[in-house]
Amino acid sequence: MQQPYAAHEVLESMEAMRTKAAEIEQHGFFATQCQDPQLKQILLNHQQRMIQAYQQGIGLLQGKGAAITHQPPMVHGGDYSVGLQQSNQMSTAPNPTPSKLSDNTISTLVLNTHKSGAMMGMVWANECADASLRNYHVQGANLCQEMAYEVFQYMNHRGYYQTPALQDQQVNTMFNSFQAIDQNQMSSQPTQQMLHNSHYGMNTNTNVQSNTHGTTGFYQ
Repeated sequence: MQQPYAAHEVLESMEAMRTKAAEIEQHGFFATQCQDPQLKQILLNHQQRMIQAYQQGIGLLQGKGAAITHQPPMVHGGDYSVGLQQSNQMSTAPNPTPSKLSDNTISTLVLNTHKSGAMMGMVWANECADASLRNYHVQGANLCQEMAYEVFQYMNHRGYYQTPALQDQQVNTMFNSFQAIDQNQMSSQPTQQMLHNSHYGMNTNTNVQSNTHGTTGFYQ
């Protein structure tokens, strides 16, 4: 028998669904505003993926069942450039009274939307006791970070979002400031089972009396 939803996970999920609904409309509007056909296609593709996620959420919350499917976007790791270059796209002052949004503005807003969605999706997931609902929000967070990465790559190619680079010596100095743990030292540490028992409040001493439910520690 399925447990009823807890109040806090219901409230968090309602916020998630409202956000998804708004972002679906936002992407549709932005698609009518942008000039670049590539950006328009990205927006429409993202809108379809968000519609699918929204429909899955409706099915899950209304007890109709939902197969939480996932289709990663067509992006490739490393498909961006590092370093600052002269770009006319970065030198334009914002227009306080625009009649139309620029592609730079649209992609920036969309990128921030997806970044926020990735962070909030994990916040919502961590508030869920129900495993299916928790997984739904985790998948939503992953979807948002993937879409954010695709928008970042587009902006990077267009010169909207440049990534400054550190010198190799600086990078190596920073990374080499960390050292691996000595293997001999690790062998003297508590076993994984002991750490697991400690984490969940389990008492390995058999002489300790359990409570009336036959359990001790964290879940009493």
